[in-house]
Amino acid sequence: MNIEILGITVLWIFLFGYILVGSIDFGAGFFNAHGIMTGKQHILSKIIQRYLSPVWEVTNVFFVFFFVGIIGFFPKTAVYFGQPMLIPGSIILILLCIRGSYYAFEAYGARGHKGYATMYGIAGVLMPAALSIVLTISEGGFVDIVKGQPELNYKALFTSPLTWSIVVLSISACLYISATFLTWYANEAKDMAARDLLRKYALIWAIPLVISVIGIMVELKSHNPEHYDRMVDLWYLLALSALMFIGTIYLLFKKMKFGLAIGLVIGQFLLAFFAYGISHYPYLMYPHLTLYDSFTNQTMAIALVVTFILGLCLLVPAMWLILKLFVFNKNYAEGKEDHHA
Repeated sequence: MNIEILGITVLWIFLFGYILVGSIDFGAGFFNAHGIMTGKQHILSKIIQRYLSPVWEVTNVFFVFFFVGIIGFFPKTAVYFGQPMLIPGSIILILLCIRGSYYAFEAYGARGHKGYATMYGIAGVLMPAALSIVLTISEGGFVDIVKGQPELNYKALFTSPLTWSIVVLSISACLYISATFLTWYANEAKDMAARDLLRKYALIWAIPLVISVIGIMVELKSHNPEHYDRMVDLWYLLALSALMFIGTIYLLFKKMKFGLAIGLVIGQFLLAFFAYGISHYPYLMYPHLTLYDSFTNQTMAIALVVTFILGLCLLVPAMWLILKLFVFNKNYAEGKEDHHA
């Protein structure tokens, strides 16, 4: 394995970590807001607040690592993605500010305020949608090189069915992952009313998830045939991912083994995510930018790889410790102990 592939693999692991933990966080905020707006907060809010309280602070650490790493390993990404991501990036920053403000209001101000909770929930759903724009841009066809500078064609981007397929996938995947995890968490907390409601949400959001995946494959075939063909070559990873999805749906439908269900969800998205990443190789942005023509110097690369592996070795145990002390702690989950993050 050469240094370029090692670098992008480490970054891809951080990005997957962010997608997984972030999805649970974003979805939890949405379901909390939905519960408040539909009068079901008495069912959902307690279980969701118990999860969010200790975990939200570490969610964005994965994202910061990835963002710093992509610029460090591949400096030219700042040029090629900088201008195109100016507006989506600004939206993401605003959404992060809204989400951060919510915690301050909840901790020191009006608890359970409908307006704050609604804004937080909407921001949580818009976050994956805004972040998914990067994946769409990376498929090529949306960035023109004008006088040596990349310029995003907004009309082409926002009228492309591929863009909206990826946006629907990002939102439905986020809510599906979150609902499945929270179903298991509510079951562990012996909160059967919350479990049954969240289980229903997981099954509902599985439908747009499947439709959007099919839509992306159909659109990708015409938009970027090279990437589509490479995805088809990795059919075995996608088939395993699909089998795990079917297994999860079966377990949710039968109301059994929710721990195994969330394990299958993680496996499903891990396989699909790495199938996408491997098939995208060596491009960072079709057809303008590859791993090799944008990579940093060897010394810097080695230093970054070592730093990021050490960071991963610190971050994963820290995350596990938080989960063990709070989320996986039965007394805390059942509300018998009042822990504070």
